[in-house]
Amino acid sequence: GEVKSLKTPPAGVRLVMEVACIFFGRAPKMVPDTREGAKPGAKMQDYWGQSTDLVKDPQKFLDSLLSYDKDAIGPEIIERADPYMLREDFDPAVVKKVSKACTSICMWARAMHTYYNVSLAIEPKRLALAEAQSSLAVTMTELAEAKATLAGVEAKLTDLNDKFRQGKQKQDELKAEVARCQAQLDRAGKLIGGLGGEKSRWEATVASLGTKLRHVVGDVVVSSGVVAYNGPFTPLFRQELLDEWFGKMVELKVPHTPGADIQTTLADPVQIRQWQIAGLPSDAVSVENGIIVAKARRWPLMIDPQGQANRWIKNMNKECKNSVGETAGGIDVIKLTEKDYLRTLANGIRFGRAVLLENIGEELDAALEPLLQKQTFKQGGSEVIKMGDDVIPYHPDFRFFMTTKMRNPHYQPEVSVKVSLLNFFVTLDGLEDQLLGTVVMQEREDLAEAKNALVVSNARMKTQLTEIEDKILRLLSDASGNILDDEVLIDTLAQSKVTADEISLKVAEAEVTERDIDATREKYRPVATRASVLFFCISDLAGVDPMYQYSLSWFLNLFIRATTEAATDDDVDTRIAILNDFFTYSLYTNICRSLFERHKLMFSLLLTIAIQTQDGAIDSREWRFLLAGPTETEIKEPNPAPEWVTEKVWIEIVNVSRLEKFKGFDKAFSQNVQHYRSYFENANAHAFPLDLEFDTALNAFQKLLIVRCIRPDRFMLGTSGFVAQSLGQRFVEPPAFDLSACYAESSVVSPLVFVLSSGADPMADLAKFAAESKMAKRFDQVSLGQGQGPKATNLIKIAMETGMWVCLQNCHLAESWMPKLDVLVEQIDPDTVHRDFRLWLTSMPSPAFPVAILQNGVKMTLEPPKGLKSNLVRSYQRLSDEYIDESKDPVAHRKLLFSICLFHAVIQDRRKFGPLGWNIPYDFTDGDLSMCQRQIKMMIDDYDVIPFKVIRVLCGEINYGGRVTDDKDRRLINNLLDNFVTENVVGEDYCWSPSGAYQMPMAKNREETVAHIMQMPGVPHPEIFGLHENADITCDQNETYALFETVLSLQPRVVGGAGLSREAVIELAATDIFEKIPEPFDIDVVTHKYPTTYGQSMNTVLTQECIRYSALLEVILDTLKEALKALKGLVVMSPELEQVTDAIFDNRVPEMWTSKAYPSLKPLSSWVIDLLERLTFIDQWIENGPPAVYWISGLFFPQAFLTGTLQNFARKNGFAIDQVTWNFNVEDGRTEANTPDAPASGCYINGFFLEGARWCYENHALAESKPKELYTEFPLFWLEPVKDRVDPTSGVFLCPAYKTLTRAGTLSTTGHSTNFVMYLEIPTNQTESHWINSSVALFTALMF
Repeated sequence: GEVKSLKTPPAGVRLVMEVACIFFGRAPKMVPDTREGAKPGAKMQDYWGQSTDLVKDPQKFLDSLLSYDKDAIGPEIIERADPYMLREDFDPAVVKKVSKACTSICMWARAMHTYYNVSLAIEPKRLALAEAQSSLAVTMTELAEAKATLAGVEAKLTDLNDKFRQGKQKQDELKAEVARCQAQLDRAGKLIGGLGGEKSRWEATVASLGTKLRHVVGDVVVSSGVVAYNGPFTPLFRQELLDEWFGKMVELKVPHTPGADIQTTLADPVQIRQWQIAGLPSDAVSVENGIIVAKARRWPLMIDPQGQANRWIKNMNKECKNSVGETAGGIDVIKLTEKDYLRTLANGIRFGRAVLLENIGEELDAALEPLLQKQTFKQGGSEVIKMGDDVIPYHPDFRFFMTTKMRNPHYQPEVSVKVSLLNFFVTLDGLEDQLLGTVVMQEREDLAEAKNALVVSNARMKTQLTEIEDKILRLLSDASGNILDDEVLIDTLAQSKVTADEISLKVAEAEVTERDIDATREKYRPVATRASVLFFCISDLAGVDPMYQYSLSWFLNLFIRATTEAATDDDVDTRIAILNDFFTYSLYTNICRSLFERHKLMFSLLLTIAIQTQDGAIDSREWRFLLAGPTETEIKEPNPAPEWVTEKVWIEIVNVSRLEKFKGFDKAFSQNVQHYRSYFENANAHAFPLDLEFDTALNAFQKLLIVRCIRPDRFMLGTSGFVAQSLGQRFVEPPAFDLSACYAESSVVSPLVFVLSSGADPMADLAKFAAESKMAKRFDQVSLGQGQGPKATNLIKIAMETGMWVCLQNCHLAESWMPKLDVLVEQIDPDTVHRDFRLWLTSMPSPAFPVAILQNGVKMTLEPPKGLKSNLVRSYQRLSDEYIDESKDPVAHRKLLFSICLFHAVIQDRRKFGPLGWNIPYDFTDGDLSMCQRQIKMMIDDYDVIPFKVIRVLCGEINYGGRVTDDKDRRLINNLLDNFVTENVVGEDYCWSPSGAYQMPMAKNREETVAHIMQMPGVPHPEIFGLHENADITCDQNETYALFETVLSLQPRVVGGAGLSREAVIELAATDIFEKIPEPFDIDVVTHKYPTTYGQSMNTVLTQECIRYSALLEVILDTLKEALKALKGLVVMSPELEQVTDAIFDNRVPEMWTSKAYPSLKPLSSWVIDLLERLTFIDQWIENGPPAVYWISGLFFPQAFLTGTLQNFARKNGFAIDQVTWNFNVEDGRTEANTPDAPASGCYINGFFLEGARWCYENHALAESKPKELYTEFPLFWLEPVKDRVDPTSGVFLCPAYKTLTRAGTLSTTGHSTNFVMYLEIPTNQTESHWINSSVALFTALMF
């Protein structure tokens, strides 16, 4: 349109359009040439007309440009266009300046020109292409024909190939089937070979499993019961429970395996063998405990005084596998005394470690409550537990164990239900096996090592067998389809069978070898048996004194040392005898060192009895009779000689005659009564022959029972003879104290412990030993007490670094610091502590003293010298000649010094006589003596005339008297002092005893005085103490009965008598007592019949007696009723009821009864008879009115009766009661039988027994006791009330009257003593001081 609109187009437009016309074949018009310089008339070509015509229709022009046949361009067109192409003004850039439209046309024309030139160059190629294409078309036609032919051939070939493949496939399938069948045949062979041998065993196993499945209910019930209940009990009681449960299951027809227990039901033999390798004893009880630990849901609390469970737990948990099978854990050991034990515990819970809480007491920390109750909960998808304020992730592999070293802890029910309580106290069988291993290791190390290797090897091989069997069963159960196609399974089975056969062969060979080894080992069993019996003997000693503690490890070390030190011999039997003798004596000497003197013979007896019981030489019923005495006191047999055979002796003789070996002894005694009188009166009764029949029939032990019956005071000597005869004389001669030997046995981790008794001080001995050991400059000490703990701690730490000796004195005074000491000693590391370090400790017996130190330390008892002579020598060792002679009057000083030293020895040694010596045993010290000595010296030096009375007051009322709390003892000490601090002492030839054995020495210096002392009698005669010769008998009897009581307390509470169980014995005795005891008094009936009246105080006395007796009867009947139910399991056996049943078994009066009863020392059998007699007395009073003669022994509270009698007299006569006192009239012509009427005033009383003297009916006065007559009945007393009586000053002895032989009592709420009744005046022809020194007293009741 732009071109069309131009009337006079620019040259550039014309030029472009001309070229366009040339390409479109438009002929130009010839018009005159108007160009400058043109010739006139010349013509030129003009394309503009054609151009306007060309662009007349712009759209059509554009379409023609686009559709222009560029291939039809001829050479003539190109030839005409060439000049234009060469022109500079025919350029799109130039043309653009003139016309935009023409620019495009310019570009098109140039493109056409260029195309032509290019196509001109490729035209030959095109022709060649066309020719090639036509040739190709021909060829392709031929190819198509060839392909058609080939397709036919290929179709035929494919068909043939398909047929070939099918044939080949069938061939391969047949070959595979042949191979598979062959493999299956081979595998079937392997399977038959591998499992064929198992058929019979597996058939038996299947049958067994079928039976077990039928019985599973009963078996699981038994196992559940064992896990839930049996843990705390002894082996014997566990078996009793099982027997009872089996009986019940038979009765209720519950299917169960007869004799099944936790081991047959829950035990994994391989695991048990691993436990035993880790240190679990091999006896049945320990294995049972191990299973309970593994199976119980509650955490175990193990009673483990010997530390066996402790070691086992530590060994078992050193390295363990977690739920994934990775090695995990280890074990953390904590104690409640540690400050951060809860943090350690929390870490154990968090990381899944085992935690062992050691040495717990009878109470558990409240912080452990959530753990014991397993109070876990989910938080954030994981299991946690709250301990205090912290929430801790609860790892599934966490394990918790608790152990206590207490021998017999009493856990409250609320503790017991939260834990699985287990009694790990070493058993006789378990210890015997351990000791057998130990002795064989020492004697035949080759055998022991072979045995141990076999045990480990067998355990490993049996584990492999079990694993193989498990693998086989797992593969068989996991197998799917045809089992013969599982090559892995069959190969595993084949290999497993080979391995199993090899292992079975090895196990069989090993078991044969093991049997051979065991046969050789068994030869040494007598040594192990003896040692295990001895261990139980010493383990019981903790019941005697809390300081007598000995660990199993200490015992084992001593045992090993004995095997190395004993004489060798090639003959096994001879060697065994040597080992037994050597170890028994070695144990005796080591234990004796740590025993108090009074317990050494008892220990020898226990050793002898233990050894002879093991040999079957001791009858348990005879042993029980020896300790507990007769249980039946109502006897019908008549006493053949009442004049010298006391009721007590005859009761014991009749009871002993009921034992199997003693049958007929009561008749033999009656027939040989004169012979036995000689036996009774002989000073060496323990060695005196019996009658002809029984002297040969009874052995040495059985003869001790006769000594017990007739002369108990000779029992200790008899025991010495029995021990010497059985074990040898050296077992009754304890070795002398040797501090250097004790030190040699100590180590940096084994403290040396001095166990003290009153008056003992080891510091002088220790300081001397330190000097001898060249440690005096490296020795320090701390006396423990308030605030001394930190000082002692620091001193110990310094001493451990520098190698000092440290002595901590009086540990019993620092009970609260003892746990800290326990921790300090436990933390001593022998590898880092100086080897010279030693810790010395001194303590009185105290239950607070750390058990671990006692068990592992070296214990030594230290007592002040026993006996008068030793005491005197010791007193003079502290004096010097300079001190004695430095006085204004050296002679008087020397004599008074000797006299006061003798007095000191006398009052100390009187304690051995028990209540006959002092009502209360006082701990008089060397300090008391030193003060008296200083005061005597001062009195001599400061006064012209020695003031003896002043000295007596200072000594008797202040220095010694300050300790004396009982008024009768104060009277005695002052009375004794009169013989020792008197003017006669400083005179010539003063003598303290009628026999002249104790005279004032004529010595001029200390050495001569000590020489004089050494000439005194070795065993002091009672006369020096002011006592009758019978006092020695009383002393010896006290010693004997104390031994019986102590040993009886150690006896296991499982043995009965006469073939009966303990429970049956108790039930019989309890039923017998229950049937004898009457119902309580009807107080309403009594008060109605005897109302309270002003004129008759006895009515009130009777009512009060009935009330007191009724309260006692109610307690007796109620407790017996409940105890009998508890024995049958109908009610819970509470601790109170258990005390009642224990007491009945031991023939003691239960504490629940004594708390409501009158004071009495009688054994239960005699106590019941005495009670019935008392009740009869009260019954007769109620029935018949006040008696003519009151049996004062039958009164519960005799002081009330005496006061009532005085009241009656005072009220009757209108006197003030404080003006009325007693006249004491001994009516030795009267008896209860010949006294039908009461006196006009006052009362007649009887029932008193006299000790220390007798009543002389000829002289009507006190007289010396007859030999061996300890107690005599006192005649009837008339207590006559009188007003304003003047007490006589001579001719009478003011005799104290007590309820029991213990004499000492406490002040009760009534204001009266619980034991002392009153003073009674008894006529005497001798001085009162004689009877005071003899400790003469009256008693309302004796011990039998």
